[in-house]
Amino acid sequence: MQRPPDRPFSPMRSTTFSAHGRYTWEEWRHVQKYAEQIALYERALALDPGSEKAQGYLAAQLAQRVIDQMTDSAASDLACAETLANLALAAFPHRPLAHYAKAQVLRAQQRFEKAISEFETVLALSRNWVHAIAALGHCKFLTGSIEEVIPAQERAIRLSPRDPRIGSYYYWIGQAHLLQSRVDEAIRWFEKARSHNSEHPNPRAYLASAYGLKGETRRAASELAQARKLCGDDRYLSIARLRAAGPFGAPKIRALFEATYFVGLRNAGVPEE
Repeated sequence: MQRPPDRPFSPMRSTTFSAHGRYTWEEWRHVQKYAEQIALYERALALDPGSEKAQGYLAAQLAQRVIDQMTDSAASDLACAETLANLALAAFPHRPLAHYAKAQVLRAQQRFEKAISEFETVLALSRNWVHAIAALGHCKFLTGSIEEVIPAQERAIRLSPRDPRIGSYYYWIGQAHLLQSRVDEAIRWFEKARSHNSEHPNPRAYLASAYGLKGETRRAASELAQARKLCGDDRYLSIARLRAAGPFGAPKIRALFEATYFVGLRNAGVPEE
C-alpha cells in the first residue's frame, strides 16, 4: 500500500484491507489477543485467497506473534508466514507490504541482516512506514549497531505519537540505555513501556534487571514476579533458560546483555540454573 511521502504510514491505523475482510492490528497484548487477530486475517484470506493484503498482513502478524514470543506453535506459524510472504512477493514484487511481510518473517527467523535489507526496501517504497522504521532500527541494534536503535524509535514516535505499538518503541529505547549502563534513563523508558501495556512481561523483566543493578532489590523482585506471572513459559526461572530464549544478537551485543541485563536479573533473584 503506497502512501504519500509526507505522511506517516502505520498499518495499525487502518480498519479494512479488502471488501471482504476486516482486520485489527494492536500493541502486543497476550496469547488470546493474537489468536483473535490472526483468526480475522485467516477469515479474510479464506474469502479472498489472492489478496495481497490478506496474505501480507497475515504473514506479518504470524511472524510478529513469534517475535513477541506469544505462541506455542512457533514453527508452524513461521512456516505459514513464510509461504504467505513468498506468495505475496511473487505476485506483488513492487509493493511495500509484500516486502514488509518478508522482513517480518526473516526477523522472526533471527536472520537480521536479510531482514534489514527487506525493511530498507519497504522504506524505499513507503518511507514513513512507522513499524518498518522501528523494526529496522532494532534489527541493526541486534547485528551490532547499537547507536541505530534510539534514533529509529524516536523517529517512529515523532511520526506516529499515538501508535498502538508505541510501547515497543519505548521498550527498545530502554533496552539501548540499559545495555550502555544508563540505568536511570532505562528505567524511565521501561516504565513508559509498562504503563502502555501492563500485560506484557518484557518491560517488567527489564525493570527487574534495572532495579537490580541499582540495588533496589525489593522493587526488582516485585517486577520479576510479575514478569513470571505474565510470561507464557518458564524463561524467567533461570539465567540459563533466558539465554536459550533469546535473541541477544551479535557477539558484542550479547556481551553487553551479559554485563548489564543478566547481572541485574541475578541481583533481582534469578538463579543461574
